[in-house]
Amino acid sequence: MDLSKIKMVVTDMDGTLLNSNHEVSDQFFTLFEALKKKEVLFVAASGRQYHSIVGKLHPIQQDIIVIAENGGFAMQNGQEIVATPLPHQTKNEVVSILDRISNIHPVLCGKNSAYILGNSSLFEKKLQEYYSHYQVLDSLGDYEGEILKIAIYHFESSEKYVYPQVSFLEQDLQVKISGSNWVDISSKNANKGYALKKVMEQNNIKPEELLVFGDYNNDLEMLALADYSFAMANAHPNVIKAANYSTSSNDDFGVEKILENLVESLM
Repeated sequence: MDLSKIKMVVTDMDGTLLNSNHEVSDQFFTLFEALKKKEVLFVAASGRQYHSIVGKLHPIQQDIIVIAENGGFAMQNGQEIVATPLPHQTKNEVVSILDRISNIHPVLCGKNSAYILGNSSLFEKKLQEYYSHYQVLDSLGDYEGEILKIAIYHFESSEKYVYPQVSFLEQDLQVKISGSNWVDISSKNANKGYALKKVMEQNNIKPEELLVFGDYNNDLEMLALADYSFAMANAHPNVIKAANYSTSSNDDFGVEKILENLVESLM
């Protein structure tokens, strides 16, 4: 595998770059600096909010491109590349549908803050791992601000208990199982692939110059853009099938192992 033409690395966060303790390895930061010297761009692409992503990557936040909220929002050098909000009426219609589903915890996701109901301290504690900036509201339907997506959390399984009840929305909206506990609903074009394509255009990156890592269904569109697409060993079966290559799990330094090969290829 010849990685010598790679000019941009893109990685998902949870289940991919982050280990099961939601940590970034010291080894990654060392490899990042080596790639930076070779002028390889780095993109963090996640369902997380922008503030949460840059918090995890704080030492290098000034040097990276961020695709947040599953592609609903992207930033480079302090400049907004793309923002794809949900129409306000659509947001209200989705919230109304979610009100009829039991045992779920919806989150309205804006550029600068998330918004939740204060009906579960257990969920609020869980939320804090993914959303460092959030507010508690009395009613999600009454919120009038711009929303990029609606994330829905289920403590057992999003694929089993949430997705079947909202999948009918896929005709008009993006409905993604983004993790074992999460389903995300957003505008049709709000996916990681759409945002990454904009990033590629802005930076003149071709598919053969792109290296992408992912583990879940919300990574499928961006994996499809790269000649060098990698599924983690812990990935969803759909991702393993779609990716051109595979690597070890997020707990076994799967991203770092490939980046080591990339650094060697660029020497």
